[in-house]
Amino acid sequence: MSSQPLKENFALVGAHGEDVAAYFYADLFSRAPAVRPMFPASMEKQQEKLLAALSAIVSLLDDPAELVPFLEDLGRRHDGLGVRPEHFPVVGASLLATLAHFSGDAWNEDLEREWAAAYGTAADVMKGALA
Repeated sequence: MSSQPLKENFALVGAHGEDVAAYFYADLFSRAPAVRPMFPASMEKQQEKLLAALSAIVSLLDDPAELVPFLEDLGRRHDGLGVRPEHFPVVGASLLATLAHFSGDAWNEDLEREWAAAYGTAADVMKGALA
């Protein structure tokens, strides 16, 4: 799987800046209201962290030697926040919904399949790092 379509799509989505993170968290909290207390009242810093992490992951897609340790560290940090394996599917659904929303007409089945596969791989590495 080439990472180029994902990188190009993320550049398109990322052009919407903080709106992407705000949409993601609104979607996540509507799908899984029980996770809202895991987050701070003010989401500004959290939104910045999300965008930074997604940017880093996308930039490292072609470098597994760097990507895997990054994801393992991210998994360990999420473990300290109470994240459990059962949280990952709903996060993935919100991520795909967000990407689709901000991709507009550029969104298609191929992109959805590639993003789902990339998220699944990242989630597996992160889950493996949970205590």
